Amino acid sequence: MENEILQDKALAYIAAGICAIGMSAAAWGLTKLWTTLIETVGRNPQVKKDVTLFGFIGMGSIESIALYILVIAILMIS
Repeated sequence: MENEILQDKALAYIAAGICAIGMSAAAWGLTKLWTTLIETVGRNPQVKKDVTLFGFIGMGSIESIALYILVIAILMIS
């Protein structure tokens, strides 16, 4: 009985570790978003207002995905 509990807890920690891959993908997505935003404004400063709006919308979407992954990982551990 105790062995099953330890195995379940170990699997939960492994699954939470796999969630870290999703968090890394979200971090990479944010990096790519802001890199593209900076390049775009650097090439054409007149579009800063329009591009910034879409940048913040994209950032919010990516961050929400990362937060959902974090909540799932925490729920699996507890």
